Amino acid sequence: MGDLSDSQKWLVLAFLIGASALIYLLSPVLMPFAVAAVLAYLGDPLVDRLEALDFKGRSLSRTVAVVLVFSGISLAIAALLIVVIPALEYQIGEFIDKLPAYLNWLNRTVIPVLQKYLGRGVRPLHIEQLSTLIKNQWQDGGGVFENFMQSVSHSGAVIIGWLMNLVLIPVITFYLLRDWDVLVERVHDLFPRRYAATVGALAAEADDVLGAFLRGQFYVMLALGGIYSIGLWLVDLELALVIGMTAGLISFIPYMGALVGIVFSCIAALLQYQDAVHLLPVLIVFAVGQSLEGMLLTPWLVGNKIGLHPVAVMFAVMAGGRLFGFLGVLLALPVASVIMVLLRHLHERYTFSGFYSKG
Repeated sequence: MGDLSDSQKWLVLAFLIGASALIYLLSPVLMPFAVAAVLAYLGDPLVDRLEALDFKGRSLSRTVAVVLVFSGISLAIAALLIVVIPALEYQIGEFIDKLPAYLNWLNRTVIPVLQKYLGRGVRPLHIEQLSTLIKNQWQDGGGVFENFMQSVSHSGAVIIGWLMNLVLIPVITFYLLRDWDVLVERVHDLFPRRYAATVGALAAEADDVLGAFLRGQFYVMLALGGIYSIGLWLVDLELALVIGMTAGLISFIPYMGALVGIVFSCIAALLQYQDAVHLLPVLIVFAVGQSLEGMLLTPWLVGNKIGLHPVAVMFAVMAGGRLFGFLGVLLALPVASVIMVLLRHLHERYTFSGFYSKG
């Protein structure tokens, strides 16, 4: 933008401010489009690979490839809703039912040890009060599905909005997947020809950064969630699915998923088995998961591309949510990846400038 006139620079700045204000005002309407765009972005590489396959001299059309990928995404979401959510609710309910026995064991074994070393300031737990409080909170919620239905049934407008989104998101996702490459090419054609090569290079670099994190890390998170859940299930931990999926889904922050999973798994194992022997299988599960992540999952799914720093990810998500709500959370990572690429480009130009070298 060094050869832009002052009026053109002010015009670009006004356009960016106006676009941000428009996104803020239209954020409720843009929600299904943003969700569909994220799903289409995740599915586009799979569609491209299916198109490139050669079946005895024939290849799949873009529409057929999109139908296959779209069906896979739909089945995965349906499996999540039908299998995972009821299983999570069942495990949490079982844990709450056994909570009085767990609290009683803490009062008999753990609390006396803490009192011995930390003093009488450590008091026994009020089992009945804690159990009643937690059970009431869970029952008042009516479970995950019932609570969700209650939250949307109080208003006809809310129901209509949810139904519209449920219908629009898959429809928009399908059309975005089918026309993704065409849309990218048309957006590229809108830029002035003198900037087209630079914009294309920056866009490709931003796609590498975002793809390395959003696509690759998303698959790593799902894989780790499955590995942790299956491993904890094999060692017969009652909250295997809850802890395993939670640890996997927050693993986009290095070591955070494993740390949280180990802490909560050890607490759950102590409460369930009431001895320290069963901590070893739990630690083995997470050691295997971390080894698979470092040696197999990350090199295969993410590669050696430089992604976003964990601190940048957390800041981008929090800032986007604060400014634009859930829409901002969805747009946070794409915007952050573009900003990071631009900053890297500006840093490169700065270090090669005469101002820097002659300073």
